[in-house]
This record gives sequence, structure tokens and C-alpha cells, in this order.
Amino acid sequence: MDIWKATHQARQDLADDLAGLDDAQWRQPTLCAEWDVEHVVAHLTAAASIGKWAWMRSIVGSRFRPAVHNDRRLREHLGSTPRKTLENFRAVINSTVAPTGDLPAYLGEVIVHSVDIRYPLGLPSRCDVDAATEVARFYVYRNFTVNSKTAAAGLHLRATDGPFSAGDGPEVSGPTLALVMAMAGRRSHLDQLTGDGMPLLADRLGHGTAR
Repeated sequence: MDIWKATHQARQDLADDLAGLDDAQWRQPTLCAEWDVEHVVAHLTAAASIGKWAWMRSIVGSRFRPAVHNDRRLREHLGSTPRKTLENFRAVINSTVAPTGDLPAYLGEVIVHSVDIRYPLGLPSRCDVDAATEVARFYVYRNFTVNSKTAAAGLHLRATDGPFSAGDGPEVSGPTLALVMAMAGRRSHLDQLTGDGMPLLADRLGHGTAR
């Protein structure tokens, strides 16, 4: 599939949902550590605005601490109001800037963080199964922006709404997006998954939040 097209669509869908939020909803905690909705949106804007060399300067300047790097970059894209933060995000909807050529990872960044926002707000997912499948296939074989390969190791993951299937071992099955969220370290969608591998997967995810 056209990964950039899917990424742009996922950003547009999120921007459309954000347009209807009130001020209290912009301050809603998300699934993403201590970040509220506005922080996550600014983080997504930063991710769509930083190329290879700028990313390298930033990560070196943060002494290879990803959390410090992420916090510094998101604060560059926070607006004076949530509406301004949304304007900043809308400006990068069609961006094709990325630090590396691992495009499914950056599609995953938008998909996962969109759920990080929508889930606590009770908003339905708008994720396309084909897009989620591309991310799942990437996540199961690589630890990149998240420790997804580690989460999936020794398990057979099988989507019930699409073609994704990977790995050997006790099975975990369910919607593709739920599998993606679990591989991204989120416990939010575990209740949508079933199978003999669930105790191991749940244990790996622990009880914390993730970025």
C-alpha cells in the first residue's frame, strides 16, 4: 500500500476529530504517560517535522535519552492555545518528512497515538485495517519506536479482521488494531484479545503506560 497516503489520511482523520474537542477535552490524560491530548498532538507535529540530521542533533543533544528528546521537540510545536496547536498539526498533515526510511513505523506512530487520544475520550477508532496490517507486520519483526518485537516474541499473533498472522507459540488473536496497540505496549485493548498466549502478553506489558 501507499504508506504516505495512509499516514496522511490517519493524520487528517485525527485532525477532524480534534476539531470538535472543548478545552477540557484537550486537557484529558491520554494512554501516553503524563501527556495530555495537546501534548500528544504536538508530539505528532514534531514527528512530522524533523528529518534525519535534525533528529540526530536532537537525540545527541539530549544525551540519547528519548524521553528528553521527545519532550523538547513537542514543546516547540505547542501553540499558545489548543486551537493553535491544532493549526500546527494541520500544517503537517501532508508532510513526507521522517528521520529514516522506516515508513511503517511512522504510520504506526500516528495510528497508535491517535488511539492514545481517542480511547480515553470515548471516540471510535477510524483506523483502516490495511494500514493497521502494515504496522503490525513491521512491529512484529522490529523493535523501533516501541519494543514491539519483544512483546510479540514466542507468540502466534493472528488478526480476526484481516490477513495479519505471524510468529509461533501460544496464540493471541483479535482485531488487528488491538494487536498493534498491545505490541506498542498499551494494555488498553487487551480485553479485545483472546488465546492461550494472553497471560504471557499481559505479563510483558506490565501495568504502566507507554510513549
